[in-house]
Amino acid sequence: MLRFLRASFGMIFLRALFTLAIPPLVLAHEAHLASHPASATASPEEDAFLRENEAAMTKMMDGMAARPTGDIDRDFVAMMTPHHQGAIDMAVIELRYGKNEQLRRIAQEIVVDQMQEIAAMKLAIGEAADASQPAPTEPALASEPAEHHHPMPMSTERQN
Repeated sequence: MLRFLRASFGMIFLRALFTLAIPPLVLAHEAHLASHPASATASPEEDAFLRENEAAMTKMMDGMAARPTGDIDRDFVAMMTPHHQGAIDMAVIELRYGKNEQLRRIAQEIVVDQMQEIAAMKLAIGEAADASQPAPTEPALASEPAEHHHPMPMSTERQN
């Protein structure tokens, strides 16, 4: 009986969290859109950066609004995966357009860390972790299928 009550309380809490947290997040995102229109004086590179970043934010917000399934752990993973993927997408955009080497290193770490956390969360609920692929950092590579990417070998040994 206690187990049932804990599960019921947990589900009620999660639904309340969805109900209370998601609308303010959506409203904040909409306010962000309204307060940051594309500037007429922005460079083509900054316009591309802003467009891609906005698309990543929209994708993340839409993905985080997952419907509860009744399984708190799976619901957590369903919400956190798009959140982490949004961080990856925004970090990749920084790698494409950013110039600050310190921020570029941080963005690289974000990509690796968030991919590892997504994989760990999926494994924790018994799902297979996705195979990792190199993240495209050049605009031309972003639209190509992943099978056309040929990452350089990580080994420093000579290739024969």
